[in-house]
Amino acid sequence: MPFPHRPGINKAFALGRLPAGTMNGTESRYAWLLEVRKRAGEIQWYAFEMVTIKLAADTRYTPDFCVMLANGELEFHETKGRMQDDALAKIKVAARLFPARFYLIYAKPKSLGGGWDVNEVPA
Repeated sequence: MPFPHRPGINKAFALGRLPAGTMNGTESRYAWLLEVRKRAGEIQWYAFEMVTIKLAADTRYTPDFCVMLANGELEFHETKGRMQDDALAKIKVAARLFPARFYLIYAKPKSLGGGWDVNEVPA
């Protein structure tokens, strides 16, 4: 059902973007998991919105998290509650262009036990 004060806007979408560098709820919960993994020695380092990748003229992609594993390998993690077509296209292009692993991380609903669904994006 659309919002009465914003015709055509579906309740499933947020009303706006957060300021750059500000995590939403899903990103904050995932950052907590990365911190746990860091303290366990699985990863050396992670940062939020640290890297922006140029995909084409006037087209850029900023992954949610840049993650360095304990062995020094670099990964990019994109957290989503739901995926929109433009975001999926950008991460697929980035995975083909950039020499690192890219992952789509979906938050599982609490009704299904919670946790995370992790999917590597093929290069």
